Amino acid sequence: MSPGVFAGVFARVSARVLSCLVEKSNVIATRKSAICGAFLFAVSFATVTLGQFSAHDPGVRGVTVDAGQPIASLQPSDSYYGFFTDGLARFQEIDGVANGLGPRFNANQCASCHAQPNVGGSSPSTAAFPFLGPNPETQFASVHNILPSFIALDGPVREARFKFALNRDGSLSNTPDGGVHDLFVVTGRSDDGGCVLKQPDFAHHLALNNVIFRIPTPVFGAGLIENIPDETIFANMKSNEEQKEFLGISGHPNRDGNDGAIARFGWKAQNKSLEIFAGEAYNVEMGVTNELFQNERASPDEAQRGGLPANCRLNATPEDGTNTTASPDSGVPSDVVQFAMFMRLLAPPTPSSSNPGGAQSIANGSRVFGTIGCATCHTPTLVTGTSKITPGLSQVKANLFSDLLVHHMGSNLADGVSQGGAGPDEFRTAPLWGLGQRIFFLHDGRTTDLVDAIREHAGSGSEANTVIQTFFSNRLSPQQRQDLLNFLRSL
Repeated sequence: MSPGVFAGVFARVSARVLSCLVEKSNVIATRKSAICGAFLFAVSFATVTLGQFSAHDPGVRGVTVDAGQPIASLQPSDSYYGFFTDGLARFQEIDGVANGLGPRFNANQCASCHAQPNVGGSSPSTAAFPFLGPNPETQFASVHNILPSFIALDGPVREARFKFALNRDGSLSNTPDGGVHDLFVVTGRSDDGGCVLKQPDFAHHLALNNVIFRIPTPVFGAGLIENIPDETIFANMKSNEEQKEFLGISGHPNRDGNDGAIARFGWKAQNKSLEIFAGEAYNVEMGVTNELFQNERASPDEAQRGGLPANCRLNATPEDGTNTTASPDSGVPSDVVQFAMFMRLLAPPTPSSSNPGGAQSIANGSRVFGTIGCATCHTPTLVTGTSKITPGLSQVKANLFSDLLVHHMGSNLADGVSQGGAGPDEFRTAPLWGLGQRIFFLHDGRTTDLVDAIREHAGSGSEANTVIQTFFSNRLSPQQRQDLLNFLRSL
């Protein structure tokens, strides 16, 4: 981030500190002035001297893979256990055109994108523990599928979205696009069925600064997130309002447009349930029609021209559906239902109590996390509602480190895309559980360094500016910053 941006952030923080000083001069003691005092104590010595910062990201936590198991209450003798194992198997299946792949796609199996550090995670890498391998998208390079410049062998799995549609002459229009433009086509495969399509011209759109990226979100503990009542999310949003006001934090739910429920899955909390999340991904990322998304998907610009050509609508739809004659019972539901069941029954990651940095450093870092205001958005714990599926989902603490709200993250992170009630610079507070074994950070995978990821939260209009200012200020000692980084990598 440029010094000018940091200077602007500092100016706004200074103004907030001055406001607190004025408030404290009032002879009438109020809760608000007490909060001002706490805020003043936290940031009054704030400076932006990056040369003073000596703490570092400990890196991906190694030794053991601490995610990917079924939720603890689920035992092999339970009726739902077969649904978990069946869902896991389907999550790893490789689809061909006969199974519904394409005609445009980003991947041919769920587990290729959701891989790190185990099935259900995010982008893998050859360079970080547990060294799972290169970006799976690189396997599709061919005469008909040229790897775009933003897809690298050891880079993150990415989907591409175009911010705006193009005019007929190829120039940028003012018409919003925002949709996913799949990277690859089935043309040229032995099973392409005669379908002839071309990839989008990513180089042209990149030259127009018209491409934004999203990386896969981990789904560990997703059943707990799904089972948090709307009322709990709302009550947490309304808590500590004065503290949030002084920190500049004002998140809100992204509500479903049909029933008004609080949506919670995806980078902009655009999906309300795991089944919708799975159905959309199956259709958008792999091209597989299903009982929730029944039509073959053209790219957004292709759709404006009338849709897919007839020779690329190869299969009867939906390509994924209920298996009415299957046995055992776990074989009956569609892939989408079983994907959702696998994610629903997937346990949250297990944090480390000592790695990295030792137990005392992690404990100290946890305190710093709360003191400087990280926890006002990254809520450490929300409690689930009652579940009829398994006791491990029912009225238990979900230590997700997220309020599941969307927040203005400012110009530095804005992607220009609106989804539901989430605007162009708004994103869901990313759950931090499992962060210790995550490789790529932020919605577009722009960095592998946790310090950089924290820095990128600051920008014009970001609700995180005050907290990020404090983190990089001399209010924290280098050891306190290191403790906080160790705590985050212990999750």
